[in-house]
Amino acid sequence: MAEEQKFDPNAPIQVGGQAVIEGVMMRAKGMIATAVRRANGEIVVKKQPFRSVIERYPALNKPVVRGAVGLLEMMYIGISTLNYSAEIAMEDEEAAKNPDGPKKERKAQTSFALTMTLLFSLALGIGIFFFLPLFAATQLFDVEQRPLAFNLLAGAIRIAILLAYLYGISKMKDVHRLFRYHGAEHKAVFAFEQNAPLTVRDAITYTRFHPRCGTSFVLQVMLIAILVFSVMDTILLSLLGELTLPVRLLTHIPFIPVLGGIGYEALKFSAKHSASAAGKWFVAPGLWLQTITTQEPDEAMMEVSLAALKAALGREEA
Repeated sequence: MAEEQKFDPNAPIQVGGQAVIEGVMMRAKGMIATAVRRANGEIVVKKQPFRSVIERYPALNKPVVRGAVGLLEMMYIGISTLNYSAEIAMEDEEAAKNPDGPKKERKAQTSFALTMTLLFSLALGIGIFFFLPLFAATQLFDVEQRPLAFNLLAGAIRIAILLAYLYGISKMKDVHRLFRYHGAEHKAVFAFEQNAPLTVRDAITYTRFHPRCGTSFVLQVMLIAILVFSVMDTILLSLLGELTLPVRLLTHIPFIPVLGGIGYEALKFSAKHSASAAGKWFVAPGLWLQTITTQEPDEAMMEVSLAALKAALGREEA
């Protein structure tokens, strides 16, 4: 792993982002910018003014609540920017097949279409990462009435599914490139947080492993779920006298937003204290997982990531 770098969670401006198809999305206060490398080598940048729901409704800016709201918000932004990059990729593919044909105007997806995509993604994620582990633990092991043992097994199955999925898709050529852009995103964020020049030469020297990553967040939520659901099941068992799969589904699934909120607070806390011994221990699983979900970028990818960051910060070069 590259030499450890720290980030300042109390910096005046915090930035974050995600990889998209042949590009990077960056988010800073009041702005989202997506930079994509076209097939001809050109970097196109799309800027979108953005004000968080939490900023518009300060009552939501409470521990756990802000995390749950922010998670849904970032999923929506992530899907919309990923779709934007996919549209550009399809444009380039069509142009390559028919270079003399008329250029089709790109149509942005409606809010309804994006919302439906988000709901479908949520349903799929719940089915794979929540229903399937609960079903498997119920059918394969005789621990249904033992809350801690059951949730340890369900949690292990859940994490195993995640690891197998990420490792499997990492072997796909296009996803491997996506993970390289993910590495470029982390390096650009680290360069900004260290007040380094936002140049390819400087930014590419930083580590691709960042404690405040969505990958770390997902894994932390899964680990937290083991503890939270064990406590919940213990209470339910004392009240109902018996635990069944339907009972667990009806109680665990509605609690997912709360898990997201707790995970957000845990990620924020662990990143802030990542230099301490306890902080290093807490962020270690997420950083290890980033050995799969991030890869070393080349200079061209780094250039795209920095273009997105500069646009989000309003520092575009003339």
